[in-house]
Amino acid sequence: MKWRHGTPVAFSPVSAHTNSAEITRDEFAGFDLIVVGSGFFGLTIAERVASQLDKRVLVLERRDHIGGNAYSEPEPETGIEVHRYGAHLFHTSNKRVWDYVNQFTDFTNYQHRVFAKYQGQVYTFPMNLHLINQFFGKSHSPDEARALIAEQSSEIDTKDAQNLEEKAISLIGRPLYEAFVRGYTAKQWQTDPKELSASIITRLPVRYNFNNRYFNDTYEGLPVDGYTAWLERMADHPNIEVRLGVDFFEVREAIPEGTPIVYTGPLDRYFGYSEGRLGWRTLDFEQEVVPTGDYQGTSVMNYNDIEVPYTRIHEFRHFHPEREYPADKTVIVREYSRFASDDDEPYYPINTAEDRDKLERYRELAKAEARERNVVFGGRLGTYKYLDMHMAIGSALSMFDNKVAPHLSDGAPLDGGDGGADV
Repeated sequence: MKWRHGTPVAFSPVSAHTNSAEITRDEFAGFDLIVVGSGFFGLTIAERVASQLDKRVLVLERRDHIGGNAYSEPEPETGIEVHRYGAHLFHTSNKRVWDYVNQFTDFTNYQHRVFAKYQGQVYTFPMNLHLINQFFGKSHSPDEARALIAEQSSEIDTKDAQNLEEKAISLIGRPLYEAFVRGYTAKQWQTDPKELSASIITRLPVRYNFNNRYFNDTYEGLPVDGYTAWLERMADHPNIEVRLGVDFFEVREAIPEGTPIVYTGPLDRYFGYSEGRLGWRTLDFEQEVVPTGDYQGTSVMNYNDIEVPYTRIHEFRHFHPEREYPADKTVIVREYSRFASDDDEPYYPINTAEDRDKLERYRELAKAEARERNVVFGGRLGTYKYLDMHMAIGSALSMFDNKVAPHLSDGAPLDGGDGGADV
């Protein structure tokens, strides 16, 4: 089956949740803070306000489930936990974030490793000494590999690169670019890399050792009981109420004037697209239950050949090898990338020069909204920034410290202070 982002998913709410959209002005008046969106940014703000300030928080979520894009659920036929909006891998070097999230979940010792398929052969990824040796059919020492890549990348001077293709060749050389960047990038962007800006890539890491860990962070793992259980625990506080299936834009006129709001939805939608729509990439997924206990031997396989329409396949059983899953069935999910249309779930900011001009205008509007209406903007959608989970949590903790807590405790203006990744 195929789905597009935004399709409602059945969700068994915890006791503090309801999906009634009927919210009266009097009900709104009983809360000290309104949070729009129940992803990691919104729930971190809600949890801190509830537990640290003993204030009442209402979380409004337009979907029928908690957790934003981090939501996960068991596939009915196999029981294998699937990340509904694409694979989510938790990693961070921020000790404050790590200590914070460990209040709500234990983590496995999972370390993410990715493999890449090109012309029928499978390579370790990111590019490392093993890939170089395998691809060029010869054993190289680290120094020999550095010299090889330096020679191949000398074809184009980095400062003279006019597009993404030239920039990539100037960093890693043409052979590795043709195999591991060109096709994958063309599928990601639906555009010939020659037509993409060189600014999209600032570096292409090559490791001159055999380390094939995808992330270099100090802390890494997956929540033992899954993402949904973790997110529900964040919201499980007597001062927090989460209402599912509620579109903020259908109820905001009922919110009493001056009520502080943390908004984590699309920045441009909040302002009625007055400065134009911001450009996004989206993803589509194709899920299949396959009659084998192991389809590809790893959690993520990239497909670099341009002829293969999807960019990668996730096999979710491999994210939790400690669990007892069926030995005769597995779940795979093929991932496709494309430009987002108006009704799609936005994933990755395209961030063209035109988008950046619009964003600057929206930021000015957002500053005025904080000053005049006590509304602040955060999260991936609310800031038009791609934020990994740990970054969203870290910026939410910063906003709580510097804006939300001073406002709710001492009446400080919401437009003051350093709010992290908010606008």
